[in-house]
Amino acid sequence: MDDQLIITIIMFVIMFPILMTAVIMYGGQHSDKLRNFLSLFTVLITFIGVLLLYPEAVSGRVFEYQLFEVLPGLAVSFRLDILSYCLVIISSFVWLLAAIYSIGYMAKEHSQLRYYAVLIFTLGSCLGIFLAGDFFTLFIFFELMSLIAYVLVIHEETAEALKAGYKYLVVTIIGGLAIFFGVIICFEAAGTVSIGEGPLITEASSLAWMAFFAFLIGFGIKAGMFPLHVWLPDAHPVAPSPASALLSGIMLKTGAYGLLRMVFDVFSPELMQAINLHAVMMVLGIITIILGSAVALTQDDIKRRLAYSSIGQMGYVVLGMTVFNEQVLTGDIFHIFTHAIMKSTLFLAAGAIIWKSGIKKVSGMAGLGRQMPVTFGCFTVAAFAMIGIPPLNGFLSKWSLCLGFLEDGYIFFVVILLLSSMLNAMYYLPIILPAFLGKEEIEKDLHVDDEGPAFNINEASK
Repeated sequence: MDDQLIITIIMFVIMFPILMTAVIMYGGQHSDKLRNFLSLFTVLITFIGVLLLYPEAVSGRVFEYQLFEVLPGLAVSFRLDILSYCLVIISSFVWLLAAIYSIGYMAKEHSQLRYYAVLIFTLGSCLGIFLAGDFFTLFIFFELMSLIAYVLVIHEETAEALKAGYKYLVVTIIGGLAIFFGVIICFEAAGTVSIGEGPLITEASSLAWMAFFAFLIGFGIKAGMFPLHVWLPDAHPVAPSPASALLSGIMLKTGAYGLLRMVFDVFSPELMQAINLHAVMMVLGIITIILGSAVALTQDDIKRRLAYSSIGQMGYVVLGMTVFNEQVLTGDIFHIFTHAIMKSTLFLAAGAIIWKSGIKKVSGMAGLGRQMPVTFGCFTVAAFAMIGIPPLNGFLSKWSLCLGFLEDGYIFFVVILLLSSMLNAMYYLPIILPAFLGKEEIEKDLHVDDEGPAFNINEASK
Protein backbone atom coordinates (compact mmCIF):
# COMPACT_ATOMS: atom_id res chain seq x y z
CA MET A 1 0.00 0.00 0.00
CA ASP A 2 1.30 3.47 -0.88
CA ASP A 3 2.65 5.44 2.11
CA GLN A 4 0.58 8.50 1.26
CA LEU A 5 -2.57 6.40 1.19
CA ILE A 6 -1.72 4.89 4.58
CA ILE A 7 -1.28 8.25 6.28
CA THR A 8 -4.45 9.51 4.59
CA ILE A 9 -6.45 6.61 6.04
CA ILE A 10 -4.84 7.02 9.48
CA MET A 11 -5.66 10.72 9.57
CA PHE A 12 -9.16 9.98 8.30
CA VAL A 13 -10.07 7.42 10.99
CA ILE A 14 -8.84 9.81 13.69
CA MET A 15 -10.17 13.12 12.40
CA PHE A 16 -13.41 12.01 10.72
CA PRO A 17 -15.23 11.22 14.01
CA ILE A 18 -13.90 14.42 15.61
CA LEU A 19 -15.02 16.60 12.70
CA MET A 20 -18.36 14.80 12.39
CA THR A 21 -19.14 15.82 15.96
CA ALA A 22 -19.97 19.33 14.70
CA VAL A 23 -22.12 17.89 11.89
CA ILE A 24 -24.03 15.72 14.37
CA MET A 25 -24.57 18.68 16.68
CA TYR A 26 -25.97 20.74 13.82
CA GLY A 27 -28.05 18.04 12.13
CA GLY A 28 -29.34 16.66 15.41
CA GLN A 29 -31.01 19.97 16.25
CA HIS A 30 -33.40 19.42 13.36
CA SER A 31 -34.10 15.70 13.47
CA ASP A 32 -33.56 12.83 15.90
CA LYS A 33 -33.49 10.38 13.01
CA LEU A 34 -30.81 12.41 11.26
CA ARG A 35 -28.78 12.54 14.48
CA ASN A 36 -28.99 8.77 14.89
CA PHE A 37 -28.13 8.17 11.24
CA LEU A 38 -25.14 10.50 11.30
CA SER A 39 -23.82 8.87 14.47
CA LEU A 40 -24.08 5.34 13.11
CA PHE A 41 -22.75 6.44 9.72
CA THR A 42 -19.70 8.03 11.33
CA VAL A 43 -18.79 4.98 13.40
CA LEU A 44 -19.43 2.59 10.50
CA ILE A 45 -17.30 4.54 8.04
CA THR A 46 -14.55 4.84 10.64
CA PHE A 47 -14.63 1.07 11.16
CA ILE A 48 -14.42 0.48 7.41
CA GLY A 49 -11.47 2.85 7.26
CA VAL A 50 -9.73 0.82 9.97
CA LEU A 51 -10.38 -2.39 8.00
CA LEU A 52 -8.59 -0.86 5.00
CA LEU A 53 -5.40 -0.72 7.07
CA TYR A 54 -5.43 -4.48 7.65
CA PRO A 55 -3.07 -5.50 4.80
CA GLU A 56 -0.46 -3.00 5.94
CA ALA A 57 -0.76 -3.96 9.62
CA VAL A 58 -0.30 -7.70 9.05
CA SER A 59 2.55 -7.22 6.58
CA GLY A 60 4.96 -6.85 9.48
CA ARG A 61 6.11 -3.40 8.45
CA VAL A 62 5.99 -0.59 11.00
CA PHE A 63 4.67 2.58 9.40
CA GLU A 64 5.75 5.91 10.91
CA TYR A 65 4.87 9.41 9.77
CA GLN A 66 5.67 12.84 11.19
CA LEU A 67 2.89 15.32 10.52
CA PHE A 68 4.70 18.43 11.74
CA GLU A 69 7.41 19.39 14.20
CA VAL A 70 6.61 21.50 17.26
CA LEU A 71 10.20 21.81 18.51
CA PRO A 72 13.39 20.08 17.42
CA GLY A 73 12.85 16.47 18.50
CA LEU A 74 9.22 17.10 19.47
CA ALA A 75 6.57 16.47 16.81
CA VAL A 76 3.03 15.33 16.14
CA SER A 77 3.47 11.93 14.55
CA PHE A 78 1.64 8.68 13.91
CA ARG A 79 2.61 5.02 13.92
CA LEU A 80 0.96 1.83 12.71
CA ASP A 81 2.18 -1.53 13.99
CA ILE A 82 0.40 -4.77 14.76
CA LEU A 83 -0.22 -3.87 18.44
CA SER A 84 -1.73 -0.48 17.68
CA TYR A 85 -3.80 -1.91 14.83
CA CYS A 86 -5.30 -4.68 16.95
CA LEU A 87 -6.37 -2.13 19.55
CA VAL A 88 -7.73 0.22 16.89
CA ILE A 89 -9.84 -2.44 15.19
CA ILE A 90 -11.25 -3.82 18.46
CA SER A 91 -12.05 -0.27 19.61
CA SER A 92 -13.82 0.76 16.42
CA PHE A 93 -15.79 -2.50 16.36
CA VAL A 94 -16.96 -2.22 19.98
CA TRP A 95 -17.78 1.45 19.37
CA LEU A 96 -19.96 0.43 16.43
CA LEU A 97 -21.87 -2.04 18.59
CA ALA A 98 -22.26 0.52 21.37
CA ALA A 99 -23.55 3.12 18.88
CA ILE A 100 -26.15 0.70 17.53
CA TYR A 101 -27.15 -0.23 21.06
CA SER A 102 -27.41 3.44 22.05
CA ILE A 103 -30.18 4.17 19.55
CA GLY A 104 -32.69 2.17 21.55
CA TYR A 105 -31.17 2.59 25.00
CA MET A 106 -31.02 6.38 24.84
CA ALA A 107 -34.44 6.82 23.19
CA LYS A 108 -36.07 7.81 26.48
CA GLU A 109 -33.09 9.73 27.86
CA HIS A 110 -32.51 13.47 28.02
CA SER A 111 -29.68 15.38 26.30
CA GLN A 112 -29.34 12.78 23.57
CA LEU A 113 -27.66 15.19 21.16
CA ARG A 114 -24.92 15.94 23.68
CA TYR A 115 -24.47 12.23 24.37
CA TYR A 116 -24.00 11.28 20.72
CA ALA A 117 -21.64 14.16 20.02
CA VAL A 118 -19.42 13.18 22.95
CA LEU A 119 -19.64 9.48 22.05
CA ILE A 120 -18.33 10.17 18.54
CA PHE A 121 -15.67 12.63 19.63
CA THR A 122 -14.20 10.16 22.12
CA LEU A 123 -13.95 7.57 19.34
CA GLY A 124 -11.61 9.77 17.32
CA SER A 125 -9.48 10.71 20.32
CA CYS A 126 -9.25 7.08 21.47
CA LEU A 127 -8.03 5.96 18.04
CA GLY A 128 -5.55 8.84 18.13
CA ILE A 129 -4.01 7.37 21.30
CA PHE A 130 -3.42 3.96 19.74
CA LEU A 131 -2.06 5.41 16.49
CA ALA A 132 0.21 8.02 18.09
CA GLY A 133 3.81 7.85 16.96
CA ASP A 134 5.27 9.57 20.02
CA PHE A 135 4.39 10.23 23.64
CA PHE A 136 3.61 13.90 23.01
CA THR A 137 0.94 13.03 20.43
CA LEU A 138 -0.31 10.25 22.69
CA PHE A 139 -0.60 12.74 25.56
CA ILE A 140 -2.66 15.18 23.43
CA PHE A 141 -5.22 12.56 22.42
CA PHE A 142 -5.19 11.01 25.89
CA GLU A 143 -6.21 14.33 27.40
CA LEU A 144 -8.88 14.92 24.73
CA MET A 145 -10.44 11.52 25.38
CA SER A 146 -10.22 11.73 29.17
CA LEU A 147 -11.66 15.23 29.53
CA ILE A 148 -14.52 14.85 27.07
CA ALA A 149 -15.49 11.47 28.59
CA TYR A 150 -16.37 13.39 31.75
CA VAL A 151 -19.60 14.38 29.99
CA LEU A 152 -20.51 10.70 29.61
CA VAL A 153 -19.93 10.08 33.31
CA ILE A 154 -22.23 12.93 34.42
CA HIS A 155 -24.86 12.38 31.71
CA GLU A 156 -27.64 11.48 34.15
CA GLU A 157 -26.97 14.76 36.04
CA THR A 158 -28.04 13.23 39.35
CA ALA A 159 -26.23 14.12 42.57
CA GLU A 160 -24.53 10.71 42.45
CA ALA A 161 -23.43 11.22 38.84
CA LEU A 162 -22.09 14.72 39.50
CA LYS A 163 -20.16 13.47 42.54
CA ALA A 164 -18.67 10.60 40.52
CA GLY A 165 -17.89 13.01 37.70
CA TYR A 166 -16.07 15.36 40.04
CA LYS A 167 -13.91 12.52 41.34
CA TYR A 168 -13.26 11.36 37.76
CA LEU A 169 -12.28 14.87 36.68
CA VAL A 170 -9.88 15.38 39.60
CA VAL A 171 -8.00 12.11 39.03
CA THR A 172 -8.03 12.71 35.25
CA ILE A 173 -6.32 16.07 35.69
CA ILE A 174 -3.78 14.51 38.07
CA GLY A 175 -3.14 11.72 35.59
CA GLY A 176 -2.71 14.12 32.69
CA LEU A 177 -0.21 16.23 34.61
CA ALA A 178 1.71 13.10 35.58
CA ILE A 179 1.97 11.93 31.97
CA PHE A 180 3.05 15.39 30.85
CA PHE A 181 5.77 15.36 33.52
CA GLY A 182 6.93 11.97 32.27
CA VAL A 183 7.05 13.24 28.69
CA ILE A 184 9.20 16.20 29.78
CA ILE A 185 11.66 13.90 31.55
CA CYS A 186 11.92 11.65 28.49
CA PHE A 187 12.52 14.63 26.23
CA GLU A 188 15.24 15.90 28.56
CA ALA A 189 16.88 12.47 28.78
CA ALA A 190 16.71 11.43 25.13
CA GLY A 191 16.04 14.60 23.13
CA THR A 192 12.99 12.91 21.63
CA VAL A 193 9.78 11.20 22.76
CA SER A 194 9.27 9.08 19.66
CA ILE A 195 7.89 5.61 20.25
CA GLY A 196 10.01 4.19 17.44
CA GLU A 197 13.38 5.42 18.74
CA GLY A 198 13.95 2.51 21.12
CA PRO A 199 14.28 2.91 24.91
CA LEU A 200 14.24 6.62 25.73
CA ILE A 201 15.79 6.09 29.17
CA THR A 202 18.76 3.73 29.26
CA GLU A 203 20.46 4.46 32.58
CA ALA A 204 19.40 4.17 36.19
CA SER A 205 18.98 7.58 37.79
CA SER A 206 16.63 9.65 39.89
CA LEU A 207 15.08 10.94 36.66
CA ALA A 208 14.39 7.36 35.58
CA TRP A 209 12.49 6.69 38.80
CA MET A 210 10.55 9.94 38.47
CA ALA A 211 9.61 9.16 34.87
CA PHE A 212 8.52 5.67 35.90
CA PHE A 213 6.20 6.88 38.66
CA ALA A 214 4.89 9.72 36.50
CA PHE A 215 3.81 7.34 33.74
CA LEU A 216 2.67 4.72 36.26
CA ILE A 217 0.35 7.27 37.90
CA GLY A 218 -0.92 8.76 34.64
CA PHE A 219 -1.61 5.52 32.81
CA GLY A 220 -2.38 3.56 35.99
CA ILE A 221 -5.27 5.89 36.80
CA LYS A 222 -6.90 5.22 33.44
CA ALA A 223 -6.21 1.47 33.71
CA GLY A 224 -7.91 1.29 37.12
CA MET A 225 -4.77 0.04 38.88
CA PHE A 226 -4.61 0.01 42.70
CA PRO A 227 -4.46 2.47 44.46
CA LEU A 228 -5.43 4.75 41.56
CA HIS A 229 -8.75 3.00 40.89
CA VAL A 230 -10.86 5.19 43.18
CA TRP A 231 -12.79 6.89 40.35
CA LEU A 232 -13.80 3.73 38.51
CA PRO A 233 -16.38 2.06 40.82
CA ASP A 234 -18.34 5.33 41.04
CA ALA A 235 -18.07 6.46 37.41
CA HIS A 236 -19.07 3.26 35.59
CA PRO A 237 -22.38 2.60 37.37
CA VAL A 238 -23.73 6.15 36.90
CA ALA A 239 -22.88 6.45 33.19
CA PRO A 240 -25.35 5.19 30.56
CA SER A 241 -24.72 1.49 29.93
CA PRO A 242 -23.26 1.88 26.41
CA ALA A 243 -20.89 4.49 27.81
CA SER A 244 -20.02 2.14 30.69
CA ALA A 245 -19.22 -0.55 28.13
CA LEU A 246 -16.81 1.79 26.37
CA LEU A 247 -15.31 3.13 29.60
CA SER A 248 -14.58 -0.37 30.84
CA GLY A 249 -14.14 -2.26 27.58
CA ILE A 250 -12.04 0.25 25.64
CA MET A 251 -10.97 3.34 27.58
CA LEU A 252 -9.34 1.31 30.34
CA LYS A 253 -7.21 -0.23 27.60
CA THR A 254 -5.71 3.16 26.75
CA GLY A 255 -4.12 3.05 30.19
CA ALA A 256 -2.90 -0.52 29.63
CA TYR A 257 -1.53 0.50 26.23
CA GLY A 258 0.31 3.42 27.80
CA LEU A 259 1.85 1.13 30.41
CA LEU A 260 2.99 -1.30 27.70
CA ARG A 261 4.64 1.53 25.78
CA MET A 262 6.27 2.73 28.99
CA VAL A 263 7.78 -0.68 29.75
CA PHE A 264 9.12 -1.34 26.25
CA ASP A 265 9.65 2.11 24.71
CA VAL A 266 10.48 4.44 27.59
CA PHE A 267 12.53 1.86 29.46
CA SER A 268 13.49 -1.68 28.49
CA PRO A 269 12.94 -5.04 30.19
CA GLU A 270 16.62 -5.09 31.13
CA LEU A 271 16.53 -1.68 32.83
CA MET A 272 13.19 -2.44 34.50
CA GLN A 273 14.74 -5.53 36.10
CA ALA A 274 18.07 -3.87 36.88
CA ILE A 275 16.51 -1.19 39.09
CA ASN A 276 13.51 -3.27 40.22
CA LEU A 277 10.85 -1.17 38.56
CA HIS A 278 9.11 -4.37 37.53
CA ALA A 279 8.86 -5.39 41.21
CA VAL A 280 6.77 -2.30 41.93
CA MET A 281 4.36 -3.25 39.15
CA MET A 282 4.28 -6.86 40.35
CA VAL A 283 3.10 -5.84 43.81
CA LEU A 284 0.53 -3.37 42.47
CA GLY A 285 -0.71 -5.91 39.92
CA ILE A 286 -1.27 -8.61 42.55
CA ILE A 287 -3.07 -6.22 44.91
CA THR A 288 -5.23 -4.97 42.02
CA ILE A 289 -6.25 -8.53 41.11
CA ILE A 290 -7.19 -9.55 44.65
CA LEU A 291 -8.78 -6.25 45.67
CA GLY A 292 -10.96 -5.95 42.58
CA SER A 293 -12.15 -9.54 42.74
CA ALA A 294 -12.76 -9.52 46.51
CA VAL A 295 -14.69 -6.24 46.60
CA ALA A 296 -16.79 -7.32 43.61
CA LEU A 297 -18.17 -10.09 45.83
CA THR A 298 -19.70 -7.53 48.18
CA GLN A 299 -21.51 -5.45 45.53
CA ASP A 300 -25.25 -5.95 45.02
CA ASP A 301 -25.53 -3.31 42.27
CA ILE A 302 -24.76 -5.20 39.05
CA LYS A 303 -22.83 -2.37 37.38
CA ARG A 304 -20.71 -1.75 40.46
CA ARG A 305 -19.94 -5.47 40.59
CA LEU A 306 -18.84 -5.33 36.95
CA ALA A 307 -16.78 -2.20 37.64
CA TYR A 308 -14.82 -3.89 40.43
CA SER A 309 -14.46 -6.94 38.20
CA SER A 310 -12.78 -4.69 35.61
CA ILE A 311 -10.29 -3.55 38.23
CA GLY A 312 -9.38 -7.17 38.99
CA GLN A 313 -9.05 -8.09 35.33
CA MET A 314 -6.80 -5.12 34.59
CA GLY A 315 -4.58 -6.40 37.40
CA TYR A 316 -3.88 -9.43 35.18
CA VAL A 317 -2.63 -7.07 32.47
CA VAL A 318 -0.39 -5.11 34.83
CA LEU A 319 1.07 -8.30 36.31
CA GLY A 320 1.67 -9.73 32.84
CA MET A 321 3.86 -6.76 31.91
CA THR A 322 6.37 -7.64 34.63
CA VAL A 323 7.47 -11.06 33.35
CA PHE A 324 9.45 -10.61 30.18
CA ASN A 325 8.98 -13.69 28.07
CA GLU A 326 7.07 -14.20 24.84
CA GLN A 327 4.44 -16.52 26.31
CA VAL A 328 3.43 -14.08 29.04
CA LEU A 329 3.43 -11.10 26.68
CA THR A 330 1.20 -13.01 24.25
CA GLY A 331 -1.26 -13.87 27.02
CA ASP A 332 -1.10 -10.33 28.39
CA ILE A 333 -2.00 -8.68 25.10
CA PHE A 334 -4.62 -11.32 24.32
CA HIS A 335 -6.22 -10.69 27.72
CA ILE A 336 -6.53 -7.00 26.81
CA PHE A 337 -8.57 -8.01 23.75
CA THR A 338 -10.53 -10.63 25.70
CA HIS A 339 -11.52 -8.15 28.37
CA ALA A 340 -12.45 -5.51 25.79
CA ILE A 341 -14.99 -7.80 24.12
CA MET A 342 -16.32 -9.66 27.14
CA LYS A 343 -16.63 -6.74 29.56
CA SER A 344 -18.36 -4.66 26.87
CA THR A 345 -20.81 -7.53 26.42
CA LEU A 346 -21.43 -7.73 30.16
CA PHE A 347 -22.15 -4.00 30.52
CA LEU A 348 -24.41 -3.96 27.46
CA ALA A 349 -26.31 -6.99 28.75
CA ALA A 350 -26.60 -5.39 32.20
CA GLY A 351 -27.92 -2.23 30.55
CA ALA A 352 -30.58 -4.21 28.68
CA ILE A 353 -31.63 -5.89 31.92
CA ILE A 354 -31.94 -2.58 33.74
CA TRP A 355 -33.65 -0.88 30.77
CA LYS A 356 -36.32 -3.58 30.47
CA SER A 357 -36.93 -4.50 34.10
CA GLY A 358 -35.67 -1.55 36.12
CA ILE A 359 -33.84 -4.02 38.36
CA LYS A 360 -30.27 -3.05 39.27
CA LYS A 361 -29.70 -5.29 42.27
CA VAL A 362 -28.27 -8.76 41.75
CA SER A 363 -30.43 -10.00 44.63
CA GLY A 364 -33.57 -9.07 42.69
CA MET A 365 -32.83 -10.88 39.41
CA ALA A 366 -34.02 -14.36 40.36
CA GLY A 367 -36.06 -15.84 37.51
CA LEU A 368 -35.26 -12.98 35.15
CA GLY A 369 -33.10 -15.18 32.92
CA ARG A 370 -36.12 -17.24 31.89
CA GLN A 371 -37.85 -14.12 30.60
CA MET A 372 -34.73 -12.69 28.93
CA PRO A 373 -32.88 -15.83 27.76
CA VAL A 374 -30.95 -14.15 24.94
CA THR A 375 -29.70 -11.27 27.09
CA PHE A 376 -28.78 -13.53 29.99
CA GLY A 377 -27.33 -16.05 27.56
CA CYS A 378 -24.92 -13.41 26.25
CA PHE A 379 -24.17 -12.34 29.82
CA THR A 380 -23.45 -15.95 30.78
CA VAL A 381 -21.04 -16.61 27.91
CA ALA A 382 -19.12 -13.40 28.65
CA ALA A 383 -19.05 -14.19 32.39
CA PHE A 384 -17.77 -17.71 31.73
CA ALA A 385 -15.01 -16.23 29.58
CA MET A 386 -14.02 -13.90 32.41
CA ILE A 387 -13.99 -16.82 34.86
CA GLY A 388 -11.76 -18.75 32.46
CA ILE A 389 -14.01 -21.62 31.41
CA PRO A 390 -12.49 -23.53 28.44
CA PRO A 391 -12.56 -23.18 25.48
CA LEU A 392 -13.56 -19.50 25.74
CA ASN A 393 -11.07 -16.73 25.06
CA GLY A 394 -10.68 -15.84 28.74
CA PHE A 395 -9.38 -19.36 29.37
CA LEU A 396 -6.91 -19.06 26.49
CA SER A 397 -5.45 -15.77 27.72
CA LYS A 398 -5.16 -17.02 31.31
CA TRP A 399 -3.67 -20.29 30.07
CA SER A 400 -0.99 -18.42 28.14
CA LEU A 401 -0.23 -16.22 31.16
CA CYS A 402 0.09 -19.23 33.45
CA LEU A 403 2.38 -21.10 31.06
CA GLY A 404 4.61 -18.05 30.80
CA PHE A 405 4.70 -17.58 34.57
CA LEU A 406 5.68 -21.24 35.07
CA GLU A 407 8.33 -20.92 32.39
CA ASP A 408 10.13 -18.31 34.49
CA GLY A 409 9.36 -19.98 37.82
CA TYR A 410 6.64 -17.61 39.07
CA ILE A 411 4.45 -20.31 40.62
CA PHE A 412 2.96 -17.81 43.07
CA PHE A 413 1.54 -15.79 40.16
CA VAL A 414 -0.26 -18.89 38.87
CA VAL A 415 -1.78 -19.35 42.33
CA ILE A 416 -2.95 -15.72 42.25
CA LEU A 417 -4.62 -16.24 38.86
CA LEU A 418 -6.35 -19.42 40.04
CA LEU A 419 -7.55 -17.68 43.20
CA SER A 420 -8.85 -14.79 41.13
CA SER A 421 -10.70 -17.16 38.78
CA MET A 422 -12.35 -18.75 41.81
CA LEU A 423 -13.42 -15.31 43.04
CA ASN A 424 -14.67 -14.51 39.54
CA ALA A 425 -16.93 -17.56 39.72
CA MET A 426 -18.12 -16.54 43.17
CA TYR A 427 -19.40 -13.15 41.98
CA TYR A 428 -20.67 -14.14 38.52
CA LEU A 429 -22.47 -17.39 39.31
CA PRO A 430 -24.79 -15.76 41.93
CA ILE A 431 -26.07 -13.62 39.05
CA ILE A 432 -26.43 -16.40 36.48
CA LEU A 433 -27.76 -19.36 38.48
CA PRO A 434 -30.67 -17.60 40.25
CA ALA A 435 -31.59 -15.85 37.00
CA PHE A 436 -32.19 -19.19 35.25
CA LEU A 437 -32.88 -21.58 38.13
CA GLY A 438 -34.05 -19.43 41.02
CA LYS A 439 -37.59 -18.87 42.16
CA GLU A 440 -39.15 -16.04 40.19
CA GLU A 441 -39.32 -12.93 42.34
CA ILE A 442 -40.04 -10.17 39.82
CA GLU A 443 -43.42 -8.52 39.75
CA LYS A 444 -46.08 -10.58 38.00
CA ASP A 445 -47.42 -7.60 36.07
CA LEU A 446 -43.99 -6.59 34.79
CA HIS A 447 -43.56 -7.68 31.19
CA VAL A 448 -39.93 -8.41 30.46
CA ASP A 449 -38.46 -9.93 27.30
CA ASP A 450 -35.41 -9.76 25.05
CA GLU A 451 -36.79 -7.14 22.66
CA GLY A 452 -34.88 -4.46 24.47
CA PRO A 453 -32.91 -1.39 23.46
CA ALA A 454 -30.45 -3.28 21.33
CA PHE A 455 -33.13 -4.98 19.24
CA ASN A 456 -35.89 -2.44 18.59
CA ILE A 457 -33.92 0.29 16.82
CA ASN A 458 -36.54 1.40 14.31
CA GLU A 459 -39.25 1.89 16.88
CA ALA A 460 -36.88 3.70 19.20
CA SER A 461 -35.96 6.15 16.43
CA LYS A 462 -39.51 7.30 15.81
